Amino acid sequence: MARIEKDFLGEKRINKNELFGIHSLRARDNFPDNTPFHKEWYKAVGLTKLACYLTYKSFKKAVLEKYAGKKLPFEFIDDNILTALIESAEEVSEGKYFNYFIVPAIQGGAGTSINMNVNEIISNEALIKLDHDPGEYNIIDPIEHANIYQSTNDVIPTSLKVAAIQLLLELEEMINELRSEIEGIEHKSRNTVRIAYTQMQKAVPSSYAMLFSTYNEALSRDWWRVSKCFERIKVVNLGGSAIGTGIAVPRFFIMEVVPALQRLTNLPVTRSENMPDATNNLDSLVEVHAILKSHAVNLEKMVSDIRLLASDLVGQGEISIPKKQVGSSIMPGKVNPVIPEFVISAAHKVYTNDSLISSLSAQGCLDLNAYLPVIGHALLESIKLLIAANKTLKDNLFNELKIDNVKAEERLYNSPSITTALSPYIGYHKAAELANEMKNSSCSIYEANKKLQVLGQQKLKQIISPQNLLKMGFSMDDII
Repeated sequence: MARIEKDFLGEKRINKNELFGIHSLRARDNFPDNTPFHKEWYKAVGLTKLACYLTYKSFKKAVLEKYAGKKLPFEFIDDNILTALIESAEEVSEGKYFNYFIVPAIQGGAGTSINMNVNEIISNEALIKLDHDPGEYNIIDPIEHANIYQSTNDVIPTSLKVAAIQLLLELEEMINELRSEIEGIEHKSRNTVRIAYTQMQKAVPSSYAMLFSTYNEALSRDWWRVSKCFERIKVVNLGGSAIGTGIAVPRFFIMEVVPALQRLTNLPVTRSENMPDATNNLDSLVEVHAILKSHAVNLEKMVSDIRLLASDLVGQGEISIPKKQVGSSIMPGKVNPVIPEFVISAAHKVYTNDSLISSLSAQGCLDLNAYLPVIGHALLESIKLLIAANKTLKDNLFNELKIDNVKAEERLYNSPSITTALSPYIGYHKAAELANEMKNSSCSIYEANKKLQVLGQQKLKQIISPQNLLKMGFSMDDII
């Protein structure tokens, strides 16, 4: 069976028991895309509307108490309807009825389709709770009731920020967990040496502890920057209505709705002091995503290093990464570095999203940005990709990564690169003689020095001991 719904453009037939309505159906027909909308944003819309209904309830109570016995210019929503709206919004905030959300992520209309799809779900579910059929909008209307004192232009960006902050909290935690895992690797390799490389060529003595400390420091900066994102996007325009002026919204509602949302979410959301600015400009989202891009850059650099060091091209066996899945349908025994490849792929999607968010944020026109839906989709996608990247790096790469410190040390002492450490003692040219001898004879630093008699063997051993090589610079006491 079907029901008929109408708007000022005409009418549509909808299956009787569907919780979506004509506005959602038009959007699905107009935007024939299959990119799924983020459930986190959907749930945040439910939370935002719940805050609106609870604030409306408080407004109704305050007005009826203050103006008891006086004739009011409008009627309030009945308590039983308001209760049904509150319960339905709470269920949406838990992710229920998401299968009735049929608007794709890529859309036009500044988010009106998102707002109306949720309004229709809430209205129709509230109707069912009161033993009515979906579509009986003469009783509960998606606009008159579910959208009371709201606008797409304040509800949808506010809910985006709620969803983003919730995901950023998860990302912050995952970065810290990954950083802790890498710090453990750093500690295990603290007193052993390796060859460092510049421009993919052997350079000077170093250690894996030093290498992994650079990843640890980068992730620490990422963690700090992400923790500051909340300050950038906590300012919302809820209550501002169409363009942030609060037109057609009670002042009581404007003052109280954001504190209600703060209590519901336990997040530091706060009402903007200039709500037209918060409605018009999306530069805070651009800034936050730039921080996400920085994190993606650090992850890509790190996994690219690990992939190279563990590759068959290098083939030295100092670093080995876990074997996670069969690498080929034709080459027996082949195992690929799939975790680094996933992280690199995710990082480049973040870079693409950064370009999209920047360019479409600049496309905002006068008092509103019509491209908020795709901007918000890209922002949430990037955060979720980075959460996934950090999680799989912790669980599937660094947790089982192995370093052969003995082999690394052995290779260093057989590499001409170690002669750099001798320059303060014997000068560049004599160090170069030792380096050439090592290359030509394929021998260790000890064998080359024994042949050329540049230094006493005991002095050489002291100079190139791990503890001396890993010191920061040298003092005059070291060489006198």
